[in-house]
Amino acid sequence: MKVLLVGGGGRENAIAEALVNGGAELYVVARHVNPGIKRLCRDYGLARETDVGKVLAYAEKWGVELAFIGPEAPLEKGIVDVFEENGIPAVGPSKEAARLETNKAFARRIMEKYEIPGRKLFRVFTDVGEMRSWIDDFGKPVVVKPLGLTGGKGVKVVGYQLRDNEEAKEYAKALIERDGKVLVEERTDGVEFTFQVFTDGRKVIPMPLAQDYPHAYEGDAGPITGGMGSYSCEDHLLPFVTEEDYKKAFETLKATVEAMRKNGTPYKGILYGQFMLARDEPKIIEFNARFGDPEAMNVLPILKTPLPEIVEGIVDGALKKAEFEKKATVVKYLAPKGYPTDPIKGVRIEIREDKIREEGARVYYASVDENFRMLGSRALAVVGIAGSLEEAERIASAGIRHVRGEIFHRADVGTRESVEKRVRIMKELRGE
Repeated sequence: MKVLLVGGGGRENAIAEALVNGGAELYVVARHVNPGIKRLCRDYGLARETDVGKVLAYAEKWGVELAFIGPEAPLEKGIVDVFEENGIPAVGPSKEAARLETNKAFARRIMEKYEIPGRKLFRVFTDVGEMRSWIDDFGKPVVVKPLGLTGGKGVKVVGYQLRDNEEAKEYAKALIERDGKVLVEERTDGVEFTFQVFTDGRKVIPMPLAQDYPHAYEGDAGPITGGMGSYSCEDHLLPFVTEEDYKKAFETLKATVEAMRKNGTPYKGILYGQFMLARDEPKIIEFNARFGDPEAMNVLPILKTPLPEIVEGIVDGALKKAEFEKKATVVKYLAPKGYPTDPIKGVRIEIREDKIREEGARVYYASVDENFRMLGSRALAVVGIAGSLEEAERIASAGIRHVRGEIFHRADVGTRESVEKRVRIMKELRGE
């Protein structure tokens, strides 16, 4: 099967590997040449992923039978709709369905309309005075969000990025003045986790849970990034997530897919739920309409079912199964010094892939060019896979020793200490 992959980041490197390992003949369009992806594909076209016409032209030139959309930006541009109108089925939601990610107010209203569990109290404001009054009347700490795509970097929370509700009102005012509207919702305390599923619009198949480390520096300090690493456990749960928590979170995702079908905006592809595990239940922070990055690198290397078989089931509306090995994974991203606020660019890094493989680790390329010069975002990820989380973390750390350059990483991703910290937070929150 000829498959077109759109996108050139670390997430797409993992997708490309899984597609090729499953027997697909791979073609790629991305805005830069990813060296890890290039070695896997038959041909590689350069274009902005949001230039839908140009991406389609490559697809038609190569005669691909199916497209897999990696990042969110082309989904917002309606790339799936355009491809399907031109006879090429695509893995990913339509422009309307992708609003679960691209329009936070739409997602909250769907949850409210269909009484989906795990929803939070929210309001959308276009008027500064109404916003200020509501926050004053609410009287509890809030979260302030732009409505569109933010790459995980536009959300501000009272008690974290914002000192108090007065500062929240000023930030919300600035967003209204910039965007015309803003989303304000209740703050929920707890521990975050990621739950990704495959869906054909009706059937929903779970993937192993993962936990991301969004802060730039160790100890969960520093600015929010696209994710400095993540881990998953051999039992496909997380140490602080109970079976009951898991069932509730899965029910939220299944109910969301069903609600989208009832709403006339059927959803197919990968649905990513970012949850906050609160005192009472898992609460949805946000949906993503595609694989997480780095979380794709946790689940795809341990996927036993061929990915081409899964994607055919998604586009045909006949999804059957997705089985995963009972292994733990640890992903550690390496980023250029200064990331995310002022990253260095154009500097070459040295990667000893042979030595990384000897350690038992894998490497996935992201924001580097074919000459291994860094482009400014997270450069590459090293992944450890093993029968236990401790061993997977050891393998990832050993692999990182064979990368040289002006880079840094969070050494605490997936460590016993950082995981136990999250377990303690949940025990204290639940009075255990």
